[in-house]
Amino acid sequence: MNPLSDLPRETLAGARGVLTDLDDTLTTDGRLGADAFTALHALHDAGLRVIPITGRPAGWCDHIARMWPIDAVVGENGAFYLHYDRPGRKLRLRRVAPEADFARLRAIGERVIAAVPGAAWASDQPYRIDDIAIDFREDVPPLAEAAVDRIVALLEAEGLQAKVSSIHVNAWFGGYDKLSTTRLALAELFGEDLEQERERYLFIGDSPNDVRMFDFFPCSVGVANVRQFAQRMTSLPKYITDDCCGAGFAELSRMLLRCRKSLDRRGLGGDY
Repeated sequence: MNPLSDLPRETLAGARGVLTDLDDTLTTDGRLGADAFTALHALHDAGLRVIPITGRPAGWCDHIARMWPIDAVVGENGAFYLHYDRPGRKLRLRRVAPEADFARLRAIGERVIAAVPGAAWASDQPYRIDDIAIDFREDVPPLAEAAVDRIVALLEAEGLQAKVSSIHVNAWFGGYDKLSTTRLALAELFGEDLEQERERYLFIGDSPNDVRMFDFFPCSVGVANVRQFAQRMTSLPKYITDDCCGAGFAELSRMLLRCRKSLDRRGLGGDY
């Protein structure tokens, strides 16, 4: 991972948008601080497309799509995207997978929780529509890595995809993930081919469920706390911030906006 200062200024100045994880990337100690939320506003006000890509549930994403200065949100690790048309006052939910068999998912989750002492249902589980989330450190004392591995193994043995975030293990039936639904959202909402545009989007995240995004985007950035999960990740971000969590997101945002202003002053501004 290279320091953020190594990210080419011309690349930053020509960025079209920022895709960002939420927990421990935008948030710090479970809270969305003023620095990160101000950075979201600044990016959006500068004309950049801003899209959170999160494992959080549909209930949270409804609020995020309506209330935050963003263009869309991908939730439950790619189960859907949400877009709020402000002029038309219409919320669009685009689900990727068939409706989840929650009785089966819940039964699997109950067995896993019973088998791994200290694991618990995530407190946001009631607001989910397509996956389950097992808490290993948000509202329970942090579990050892071996226990997290045990949760993943049990879920995968049931035929589920299982991904580790900074706080939960999320699991679902189906082949979607954060990257596939990001690709779909950009195509359907904005008419963009992500394969052609990926050099103009930055992705910033912090944990193993961001691995496909880190691998795909040439301008992938990890907030400094990504180091705690490095041993679990098959692909690391290309760049890393000096600061952790929300402060790291704000660090990237300031650098990005400075580069855009510098390019504009030189008369090289273009279509963002």
